[in-house]
Amino acid sequence: MAVLKNDWAMLLEEEFTKPYYLKLREFLKEEYRTRTIYPDMYDIFNALHYTPYEQVKVVILGQDPYHGPGQAHGLSFSVKPGVPIPPSLLNIFKELHDDLGCYIPNNGYLVKWAKQGVLLLNTVLTVRRGQANSHKGKGWEIFTDRVIELVNEKKTPVVFILWGRHAQAKKELITNPHHYIIEAPHPSPFSAARGFFGSRPFSKTNAFLQKVGHEPIDWQIENI
Repeated sequence: MAVLKNDWAMLLEEEFTKPYYLKLREFLKEEYRTRTIYPDMYDIFNALHYTPYEQVKVVILGQDPYHGPGQAHGLSFSVKPGVPIPPSLLNIFKELHDDLGCYIPNNGYLVKWAKQGVLLLNTVLTVRRGQANSHKGKGWEIFTDRVIELVNEKKTPVVFILWGRHAQAKKELITNPHHYIIEAPHPSPFSAARGFFGSRPFSKTNAFLQKVGHEPIDWQIENI
């Protein structure tokens, strides 16, 4: 598995030696050897690769990776170029259009957000092909809880965007009062109409970032 090379490496060094993680690592070795697992082994930590700790301004929490061929590449909600935009992400783009007027792009590749300080973190970082939640309860949640705790420790204010009950369950880890939490139903077609649409998370995020002296995020994903 890919090794972290930026400031996350030192912060998470201890985590990689803990018994739960060593057990998870052995499980994953066997899974990757015997089954089709997403994302690619070298993309597992892309959320951390693309968004160094010092640069984190926003966190968007997802659940587990997309489980269809060619979709997942280590960033929550994002898909590789050339892959159809999944329904939840399409709803995110629709809300972004209504909120800030961004056009809906022809791709769902969110690396541009990650490079601006938006940590696109799933709470479980791997999945079996075609089997949602198949790597739930194997240890990833302990690891990603630690990532959330580390972001909570930041002295600079961060926006946490929590869509749906699964993400909102992590609110108890965000104890630092200078952070800003935005909650709404999940953008999935099953729940988006219950309050995700119209929640304006992108303009709220940028207003807060500007208030605390940060550059706002350029949310427009360009056509490829």
